Amino acid sequence: MKTKLIIGAAVACVAALALEAAVARPAIAAVEAGLDGKYAGLWPGDQFLVLGTTRGLYLDGYGAVFTTELKLVTGLPVTPMTPAIPPKDYIEQVYKEKIERVAKLRTAMRGFLADTASSLDMVPADQQIVLAVTLSRYRWEQTANVPTHILMQGRRSDLLSAKAAGPAALDQAIKVQEY
Repeated sequence: MKTKLIIGAAVACVAALALEAAVARPAIAAVEAGLDGKYAGLWPGDQFLVLGTTRGLYLDGYGAVFTTELKLVTGLPVTPMTPAIPPKDYIEQVYKEKIERVAKLRTAMRGFLADTASSLDMVPADQQIVLAVTLSRYRWEQTANVPTHILMQGRRSDLLSAKAAGPAALDQAIKVQEY
């Protein structure tokens, strides 16, 4: 009798996990697609900003994590076939544009994080929502104040409360790491 009870409990647990995974993956996929559109929409004239697609996953007991790789400035004349270093004035122009775009990206990511928390109802309120962006660059670029990675995260319940309270509360709810 004990064996049947243990087997029945195990089957129920596996079924519950499978059901949760089946529910979670479509929601994660929807957020991935939504984030791709949001990142691409930051600078409508640059159609090749998003390198690849956003990847998301749910880590049981932790929360949902989404990673994206972006190129802040497109149209650079250097390719693997022609690796010459561009003129200094062009390097400075790219740097100035990247500084401006990093500031806009930081602001946008705060809103994206709050929106993601709102759309993932199945993630428990005490778990994290994380957006991680990797910024590509060339070796010749000026790198001062231009991070390679921006990571923003917050507890889902805090993000939902802060989204309703306004931008200042949202800043308090989000942990930002750049490196």
